[in-house]
Amino acid sequence: WALLLLAAALALEGTVAARCPTPCVCDNLRAHVLCLNGNLMAIPSTIPQLTKKLDLQGNSFTVIPVGAFLATPYLTHLDLQRCKVERLEEGAFRGLGRLVYLNLAFNSIALLYQESLDGLSSLQQLILEGNRIEEIQPGAFGHLGSLTVLDLRANALVYLPDMVFQGLQVLRWLRLSHNALHVLGSEAFTALPALRRLSLDHNELQALPSEALARLDGTTRLDLGHNPITYVAEEALAMASLKHLSLDHAALQDVAPNAFARSPQLRTLDLRENQLRGLPPLAGAGGLARVSLAGNPLLCSCLLRPFHDWLARARVQVEGACAAPPALRGRPLDSLRPPEMRCGHPRLPPSPVTPPEQPRAAGSGQCPQGCACSPDFRHGSCENKDLRKIPWGFPRDTRLLNLRQNAFGTVPPDAFPGLKELVSLHLQSCSIGALRPGALRGLESLVYLYLTDNRLSTLAATAFEGAPQLAYLDLDRNAFTRLPMGAFQLLPNLISLHLQHNAIRELADGDLAGAGGLRWLYLAGNAIGHIAPAALAPAKMLEKLHLEGNHLAEVPTASLWGLPTLSELKLSRNPIKRVGDSAFLPVASSLQHLYLDNMGLEQISPGAFTGLGPKIRSLYLESNKMSHIPDMSNFTGLDILNLRDVPFHCDCQLLPLRRWIDKLNLRIGATCGSPAEARGLKVKLSTTFQTCPGWGRGKAGGTSPNKTKAASKPSKKKRSGKSPARGFKKSRA
Repeated sequence: WALLLLAAALALEGTVAARCPTPCVCDNLRAHVLCLNGNLMAIPSTIPQLTKKLDLQGNSFTVIPVGAFLATPYLTHLDLQRCKVERLEEGAFRGLGRLVYLNLAFNSIALLYQESLDGLSSLQQLILEGNRIEEIQPGAFGHLGSLTVLDLRANALVYLPDMVFQGLQVLRWLRLSHNALHVLGSEAFTALPALRRLSLDHNELQALPSEALARLDGTTRLDLGHNPITYVAEEALAMASLKHLSLDHAALQDVAPNAFARSPQLRTLDLRENQLRGLPPLAGAGGLARVSLAGNPLLCSCLLRPFHDWLARARVQVEGACAAPPALRGRPLDSLRPPEMRCGHPRLPPSPVTPPEQPRAAGSGQCPQGCACSPDFRHGSCENKDLRKIPWGFPRDTRLLNLRQNAFGTVPPDAFPGLKELVSLHLQSCSIGALRPGALRGLESLVYLYLTDNRLSTLAATAFEGAPQLAYLDLDRNAFTRLPMGAFQLLPNLISLHLQHNAIRELADGDLAGAGGLRWLYLAGNAIGHIAPAALAPAKMLEKLHLEGNHLAEVPTASLWGLPTLSELKLSRNPIKRVGDSAFLPVASSLQHLYLDNMGLEQISPGAFTGLGPKIRSLYLESNKMSHIPDMSNFTGLDILNLRDVPFHCDCQLLPLRRWIDKLNLRIGATCGSPAEARGLKVKLSTTFQTCPGWGRGKAGGTSPNKTKAASKPSKKKRSGKSPARGFKKSRA
């Protein structure tokens, strides 16, 4: 028998060896196959079936077709680097249930389709570095439940939508370095409960993506270096487990004292190679052990003394040296004594005969009379000075200018000469009734413009001429009766537009012309009663549309066509009495958060939610008047459902809802409004359903609380361990 087995094994080995493709090398002992740089145009069909590791680097496949590896089901490692791959067809890796490592680096993949990575249930590492990926379709990673490392470095990503990484429940390191990321959806990282390290360095983030990062409760290391971030605001970082933060080689000029107060575990802070002239005491960062400030132009004057004293008190190690004054240049911060950190006397005016020494030309402008300028932090402020004219003469390198609470009335043309580096301009509460054409001319770096609480009722088409980088525009609480048509044509980078609490009565065709990159549109608290069918069409990238507190009498279904990325729609506090069939069908493929609360809603048609399903994460229906709601059993992805203060009629027609509620692990607050014997009772506890036909059938048909709890347990596992308390808190139910 032993001889027979040996002969069979040798025969099998010979068969396997014979099947090795011509340009490849097969190691049968270790089940490895190498087909390097072989100019292969297709995946070889004669690769031994029992192969575990397959290296195909340096070939020319262009497309990975459906089922390309069905003949090698035992693969654990697959390397497709530098293979000129442009497209992964849906189902390309189907059948590779044992694969743990897939390397697709340095190809030409531009788009990840929803099913491109289907079948890789055991995959642990996915390397997509150095491709041309511009877009990741929702659900692309939905089948990669075992993935721990996802490498998307050096692609062409500009934007991350909400829930883009949904399904990556055990992912520990997400590498997004060397992209062109400019905007992150507020819930881009929501579905990453196990993430420990996030690399966002070498991108185009101009501000800390605070809302998106706040979803990462367990992340301990965050890399944000090499981004053009100029300022870290108060409580900007709320990451409960964060220990190591890198903000090196950015454009930082200021950090708020409590910037890290909501990241209590922070231990090391890397601020090397920024533009910091100083720092305030970081009192909120109680656990901080080390701060790196090397390569910053630190001014070791009396202004730095509070920070220096705090370092000593908090026993924080510091790395960095003085750049000025000349007497202290090169001195390490930890070697300074407080008396050495002096503020010099004001300089006398230079002699008319002797030319003055010219310091840095960029910041040489004097501060206007009555205003305060901080050369260390490049901020200027004339807040609440009762000024009638916008002052001139701010330092040319000013980044943030605060002119709030004055009485300018008008912003004239060329109002801010010489401020090419200005990033943020605050003009709130200035009684401004007119923004003249060319008012912002020359503000080529402006990103944030705040015009809240003024008297603007119209804007000329050239009002924003000269500010092409403007991304965030706040026009809340003005006197607009309609959107300023044509005003957005010169704002190709506009991302967020606030026009809340104006007097806008309708949205007409052409109102948003030019706003092709708009992501968030806030129109709450107006008097909008009509939205033209094509009014929103120019904003094809729109993700959030807030229309709460207007005069809409129906869901603006026709206006929602052409918004393929809309994920959040707020219609709260509109007088909508009835929601008809297919009301949300135009955005059914993208909608995740729907607000229909506090409307006096009396009827929801049985087909109102046609097309909606597992993608819906939150649904707000509280404080309405309907007595029944349609079947929502396909809403399997809900994290929040709020049905409080809805007078449900607890009869047999409501039995499907009663059974569905039993299976949810959410506290939804649904109560009976009728009949009289059930009024005020929770729908789940009402006994009126026990007389309904079919009550005893199904998992939810039991009459005892114990059976109800037991029935809900399997659902709890499917819902990724989300506790009822969490759902209750989120839904405010």
